[in-house]
Amino acid sequence: MRASIHKQISDPKLLKNQLLNWSQQFREVVFMDSNKYPQRYSNYDCLLAVDAFTSLKTDSHNAFESLKQYQQTAKDWVFGYLSYDLKNDIEPLQSSNFDGLEFPDLFFFQPKKIFLLKDNQLEMHYLSLCDDEFEIDYNEIVKTQKSKYQVVDKIKIRQRIPENSYIQKVSKMLSHIHLGDLYEANFCMEFYAENTSIDPLEKFQKLNEISQPPFAVFFKNNKHFLLSASPERYLKKERDLLISQPIKGTAKRFLDPFEDEKSKVQLISDPKERAENIMITDLVRNDLSHTAQKSSVQVTELCGIYSFMQVHQMISTVTSKLDPQYSVIDALRTTFPMGSMTGAPKISAMKIIDQLEESKRGLYSGAVGYFTPNGDFDFNVVIRSILYNQEKNYVSFSVGSAITSLSSPEKEYEECLLKAKAMREVLE
Repeated sequence: MRASIHKQISDPKLLKNQLLNWSQQFREVVFMDSNKYPQRYSNYDCLLAVDAFTSLKTDSHNAFESLKQYQQTAKDWVFGYLSYDLKNDIEPLQSSNFDGLEFPDLFFFQPKKIFLLKDNQLEMHYLSLCDDEFEIDYNEIVKTQKSKYQVVDKIKIRQRIPENSYIQKVSKMLSHIHLGDLYEANFCMEFYAENTSIDPLEKFQKLNEISQPPFAVFFKNNKHFLLSASPERYLKKERDLLISQPIKGTAKRFLDPFEDEKSKVQLISDPKERAENIMITDLVRNDLSHTAQKSSVQVTELCGIYSFMQVHQMISTVTSKLDPQYSVIDALRTTFPMGSMTGAPKISAMKIIDQLEESKRGLYSGAVGYFTPNGDFDFNVVIRSILYNQEKNYVSFSVGSAITSLSSPEKEYEECLLKAKAMREVLE
């Protein structure tokens, strides 16, 4: 059982920064920030979970069964991630591409201390409690000063797939589409820096400041870091309701209001972008149907346009009601990885992706999130994110775009560079 107290907060924005800075003393940290982005399905403005009481770390073999047993045994708040390569646990697939990051395929932990912020109300939930521990920690948090960042060398970002090779690979993918092997695939490429050290907290705060996404995450597992500015929800469960919000369709933002609005209108009416979104929305509908109550799968919004700091995006919302015969882990296993990061048909797309990409995706295009004690959950898609292995001094971020029969390889390359802009700016 957790003990809990509530605090009235006068300056929530300041407290978020204080919580994040205070958390750096712990080996395990998950900090999630909605940046007050207007969204229908948000429960909290900010969550912080620190200090593992128990944890689960595994490769892809039997990963979902291990997670099921862990979640059902804990019956508590559990935070962590699912890497893209857990696809190999779901289907007869494999990943043999280069892996510079070497993160575990799956990691979850049951935190000793959790902080939930909504408007000006802070909840503190602790597993084990010493005398006055709430007050001691709270007083430490509100006195926390901004961290002094480490001075690091200038970072030189390299591109795993050069432009000419990217064009050739997308052309091969188009050949697969014309042969009928698939009709959409999300093709990704890695940007990386070797023998490089960064200050993860500083880079996250910069990335969050210039992006202000609804699903920002600072994740730390000892020497492994995720610094995420994701705009995309993978899957959320509230009681028996499942909510998925795939993103497909991207347009550039402009400082000039007229040009910016023009870009948004062009995105709404672009047949290629709409086709991308509708195909993946249909795939998500099919994924959700595996665990849904009869006739409960619905598209509640199709091709909605949402504006973020860097880009306009086309987002659809698909919901279903979970059939009681299925567990919460079944809902994840039958929909993972997110359709927007694979393509359709899903298995064929994932096979061809592995053949043409040159890096193991790992946590990129996987999901990060949490379970509540009553079995609800919320997971984001890991995109627009920097990954860092501090022990190996390896920094990486990846970007991708959806390839369809209407794709131009050159334009897809430009879209990748647009999506890479924020991470590159933060690192370089």
